[in-house]
Amino acid sequence: MPSTNTTSPPTNPAPFASQPLVEWWSQQWIQGITPMTRLQLAWMESMSDMMQQEARFIAALSAAGQQLGQCYETHGHDPEKIQECYEEIAREIAEQHMQRIKQVASLPQEFRRRIWEEL
Repeated sequence: MPSTNTTSPPTNPAPFASQPLVEWWSQQWIQGITPMTRLQLAWMESMSDMMQQEARFIAALSAAGQQLGQCYETHGHDPEKIQECYEEIAREIAEQHMQRIKQVASLPQEFRRRIWEEL
């Protein structure tokens, strides 16, 4: 009478033998990606700062446009009052623009600082 073997067929030992190599490779791969991800994050933070500054400047331009409209409504026939409004609006826009230029000038140093912190 033939004997019945109830054990399962032998499994392939290759995946088990290569498991430490796969784990090592995964760790090396993740360590290689992490610095690039940090640099990209630093770049994205700098871009976000720049976009926020541009949004503030655009908001200032919008407010200046509203002020100009109000000047026309209230002082439409008085050239001296309109001139005063223009000068005030021009000062405000010039101040906002100077803040914008200062921010843009500081971006390279800020970006370098962020990269240095990530390294």
